[in-house]
Amino acid sequence: MKRNVLITGGAGFIGSHVVRRFVERYPDYTIYNLDALTYAGNLRNLEDIESARNYQFIKADIRDGEAMLNIMQENKIDSVIHLAAESHVDRSISNPMAFVETNVIGTVNLLNAAKTVWREQMEGKRFYHVSTDEVYGSLDDGGFFLETTPYDPQSPYSASKASSDHFVRAYRNTYGLPVVISNCSNNYGPNQFPEKLIPLVINNILNNKALPVYGKGENIRDWLFVVDHARAIDDVFHKGADGETYNIGGFNEWKNIDIVHLVCAIMDKKLGRPEGTSQKLITYVTDRAGHDLRYAIDANKIMKELGWEPSLQFEEGIDQTIDWYLANKEWMDEVTSGAYQEYYREHYQ
Repeated sequence: MKRNVLITGGAGFIGSHVVRRFVERYPDYTIYNLDALTYAGNLRNLEDIESARNYQFIKADIRDGEAMLNIMQENKIDSVIHLAAESHVDRSISNPMAFVETNVIGTVNLLNAAKTVWREQMEGKRFYHVSTDEVYGSLDDGGFFLETTPYDPQSPYSASKASSDHFVRAYRNTYGLPVVISNCSNNYGPNQFPEKLIPLVINNILNNKALPVYGKGENIRDWLFVVDHARAIDDVFHKGADGETYNIGGFNEWKNIDIVHLVCAIMDKKLGRPEGTSQKLITYVTDRAGHDLRYAIDANKIMKELGWEPSLQFEEGIDQTIDWYLANKEWMDEVTSGAYQEYYREHYQ
């Protein structure tokens, strides 16, 4: 079956892995990678497939509703996988309006474009909205996030994603738009911008810089290898039921401080440094405002209904991730220059 698939945020961390998977696995699809190339969008993430005959890049901003409509009309888009988003909680605390504009208004722009272009024929179309487990709030008292867990966002970031989720469901209920949603846990792996915990620790160890840890590092997250997430997105896109939500997680909970210790130990070994060298760089900083204690996904629905499951144990995935960053220091040097350094000084130094 031929499809024209628009993947938003395709030059970013998760998006680039999704774009690569779809370009390589579905030669009869035309994959349109739409990205505004803000600080986290990097076309070098896709150098290996940029000349593929079924791949096209479009530089555009989802905040531009007219542009979204024109792109969907001109390219006869029949499917959207929407990943483009502002995603870093710290940035949302310092500039919440940017998250409203991109995550809420940008999503509604895409929904409006899809509604207009598909209004005469909804059958065979799909609007897939990729969201986060942070919309559910914090699991201070144990348990797991289910697809039916009430929303309780605690930061401007998670509030903006919760709002976009609601708009997606509202467009299905009001206009009959064929939609599906997934909410994933924390991702890690190659190509992640080094404002997030794991690549930040790797980069700082390489440069003998302090390793900032919020509070006491007791916050717990469920970690998912990005390639496994891309596989799950593939499954939800092709096999997910219309109107359904699927939680995607790794059944892999770690305290932040334990992750930092693990990365330190692996890095010391791979760099030939004395054991404990990197741990001396750990610096505890004032906790983030509204910092959720624990996230944990129950991914049984996607496993039972769609047959997906994580492929890697965390220790194996983190080892592969560190190897990638060590082999791609030039990539890291490029993305940590300029504006990122200014951001780093503002938030962590």
